[in-house]
Amino acid sequence: MKLKIGDSSNALKNHGRVMREQFGIRTTAEQFVIALAGNPNVGKSTVFNALTGLHQHTGNWPGKTVDNAQGNYSYRNKPFLLVDLPGTYSLLAHSVEEEIARDFICFGQPDAIIVVLDATSLERNLNLALQVMEISSKVIICVNLIDEARKKKLNINFNELQKELGVPVIPTAARNGEGLQELQNAVYTMAVEQKKTWPKQVPYSEEVEQAICALLPKIEELDLARVVNPKWLALRLLDSDLSFIETISRYAARQKQDTMALQHQWGELTL
Repeated sequence: MKLKIGDSSNALKNHGRVMREQFGIRTTAEQFVIALAGNPNVGKSTVFNALTGLHQHTGNWPGKTVDNAQGNYSYRNKPFLLVDLPGTYSLLAHSVEEEIARDFICFGQPDAIIVVLDATSLERNLNLALQVMEISSKVIICVNLIDEARKKKLNINFNELQKELGVPVIPTAARNGEGLQELQNAVYTMAVEQKKTWPKQVPYSEEVEQAICALLPKIEELDLARVVNPKWLALRLLDSDLSFIETISRYAARQKQDTMALQHQWGELTL
């Protein structure tokens, strides 16, 4: 069989789709998957509803009793599936909600991740944003509730915040529709046009950085290193979180299976 233009990209998309299906996420080959993360009470559900309207459905995450909300929308003739992750303050997995959010961001291979922040509580909300930025470079910061910030006479320099964080920062007041088109455009640019970003990384002590360097060669041998930031995986191993180590092992095994299947498919295409 002769190799056709686009066959490799379609195979890679199929690979990502198989990984997502473990989370109950079913998409067409053309859809882009966008994860929506944030602390509770930051207006995340309002952003979700404003973007997807009535084109949404809910269920449970596989094996969990936590709601799984998904919604469709189109922008510039491209289809998107928005996955509303459980509200969480951290990705260090002290609860089922945190575990779901962490695992999907790590292993669900979203094409972009929107992290919703409350404009009136940026300092508290940025903790989650920085954690997500350690995992993936495909991050867009949505600073919501700017109408409330204006009422409290809070002035935020969004350009400087964007420079500091190294990822797109979009101010919104989702309940009024303010900033939503700019948010959709940022998602399009990142997911469809694959815009590169360089998110700010948290510096660690010299001892921790040395331990990370010692672990990186082994981690980079895993197929997961193509999906998740190897440094972040090293940090989680240093935490000695046994439940997450088991999760890494499970997804690494699945990733290896899928990679072998992809290589077989690629071999057939090049015959």
